[in-house]
Amino acid sequence: MVAANGDIRTSYREIADWLVSQPKGGLKQKARDAEAIFRRLGITFAVYGSNEANERLIPFDIVPRIISAAEWRKLERGIEQRVRAMNAFLHDIYHRQEIIRAGRVPEALILQNSAFCPQMIDQDPALGVYSHIIGVDLVRVAENEFYVLEDNLRTPSGVSYMIEDREAMMRLVPELFARYRVAPVEHYPENLRRTLQSVAPPNCAGDPTIVVLTPGIYNSAFFEHSFLADEMGVELCQGDDLYVDDGCVYMRTTQKPKRVDVIYRRIDDDFLDPLTFRPDSTLGVPGLFAAYRAGNVTIVNAPGTGIADDKAVYTYVPQIIEFYTGEKPILNNVPTYNCANDEERNYVLDHLEELVVKEVHGSGGYGMMVGPTSTRKMRAEFAKRIKARPNNYIVQPTLALSTCPTFIEKGIAPRHVDLRPFVLVGDRIRITPGGLTRVALKKGSLVVNSSQGGGTKDTWILED
Repeated sequence: MVAANGDIRTSYREIADWLVSQPKGGLKQKARDAEAIFRRLGITFAVYGSNEANERLIPFDIVPRIISAAEWRKLERGIEQRVRAMNAFLHDIYHRQEIIRAGRVPEALILQNSAFCPQMIDQDPALGVYSHIIGVDLVRVAENEFYVLEDNLRTPSGVSYMIEDREAMMRLVPELFARYRVAPVEHYPENLRRTLQSVAPPNCAGDPTIVVLTPGIYNSAFFEHSFLADEMGVELCQGDDLYVDDGCVYMRTTQKPKRVDVIYRRIDDDFLDPLTFRPDSTLGVPGLFAAYRAGNVTIVNAPGTGIADDKAVYTYVPQIIEFYTGEKPILNNVPTYNCANDEERNYVLDHLEELVVKEVHGSGGYGMMVGPTSTRKMRAEFAKRIKARPNNYIVQPTLALSTCPTFIEKGIAPRHVDLRPFVLVGDRIRITPGGLTRVALKKGSLVVNSSQGGGTKDTWILED
């Protein structure tokens, strides 16, 4: 909100005036009202392995995060360039593997990666799209300078919080919306349905039948699965609601079986089909992958897309973008050390207190260490892990992440944030003007994940 010279940034001036005008206790009351809204709606997330209650309300901050129209236009260009390149990369590695033959990406990094799905080799999904729903995690480190922290091309979550955060803000602070022209985000479910319809199998007759496939009520994102199914007007199914007959997928109904054309799955690859992947899975649908290979159903996102958001592959994304687009990346990666390289690994081990260590297949803030806030014991443990399995970790410098004004118990304070815009890829690329801003509510913390004590904010993209 405040520039280096102490001036209020232009886009935040109305927010600053509004904060000053709030009566004593006014913000605290709005925060309580927001909590009541989310509690009534049942917007929760599950915390695995916690001794506390498994279901928690996700913390919500009532001060919006503002991004100017000019900034957003640059972000949109960079995001679109990135998702086009990543889908081209997925097609290539499951077909001719030209990027490997050109020596731009190491063969072992792809073919020996647990996220690589050999069953997808030579599979051609509808419209050539592998990853239809993508979340790109961004951080701002300076004026108009964003870095991509990671890509989420498997089953990205959080879009329901983006929509409900906006709904709550419109109820709580309508007077603020009167001062700004804020781009809408509520069209996301409609655009999601359009995207899913556009990638229906070529042999689909009429309006395609779409379902959302969930692992069930104990999944951390079950609220979102239910929310999106309801908003799109499609069925929310579990694995035993579906079955395969003669190479096609059907949904059991109270009347007669109904053929399913598109499955928006929120189940990991391993659990999709016990006949192809994990035989002990009870979450998926036996024979689903064979129906997919036959072109009789579309799975969104496609199996095997996880190879493109693998944290080790992340380090090669700038080369991937140049290889498939012939352009320099518009959005930069965070500089990353390769622990498989002796010289870089030695540097990492000597400077762990300054660096962020991430497990290649970790998520949700787990399997990582933030050097400046770590203990000597933690650093010794991670040094041992890196020496034992250098390919299992990426290491990055601690970035000076930007902060946003955030309401805490004692008033307004700066807290670190990131941003996850959501992208839909089908007959066209649709980028929702906004995204999920996650905020680290603990003072000085750089970890924004809700499972690690982070919260969310409404993200306002200003229109010209």
